[in-house]
Amino acid sequence: MPFTIREILPQDNARVEEVIRTCLIEFGGNHDGLAWSDPDLGRFSEVYACEGRQYWVVLNVTGVVVGGAGIAELTDAPDVCELQKMYCLPEARGTGAAHELMALALNFARRFYKQCYIETLSNMTAANRFYSRYGFRQLASPLLQTEHYACDVWYIKDL
Repeated sequence: MPFTIREILPQDNARVEEVIRTCLIEFGGNHDGLAWSDPDLGRFSEVYACEGRQYWVVLNVTGVVVGGAGIAELTDAPDVCELQKMYCLPEARGTGAAHELMALALNFARRFYKQCYIETLSNMTAANRFYSRYGFRQLASPLLQTEHYACDVWYIKDL
């Protein structure tokens, strides 16, 4: 699947929410304590419009959003950002889109932060392998308490 990646636009908001919810259902993450209950899901173009924040979307050949990822500061952790809401639908997996998203995210993060943090689920095994391949090291516990209290795997990477 050829794809393009660009920064999120307001017209992408609803579709990004749909992609995230679809992926969460796939992995049993459709409950509180995860992105499922994030009140900002439908307004990413506004949430990521501040300096030090960015969200990118993956578009398939027909221009439909099939994935995305974002970077934003981690509250109460100076110089640490978080890789947020990185999800790709099955049609985008294995295409290289996630690798391109990660490269964009990490290059952007290096401009503002010293470390990058990730919270995820252990049953997202491919994602966990992917993060390890990019030099993220697993933590024994969360870096700090976030609204994603149901996540059971945490990573950090020096930028």
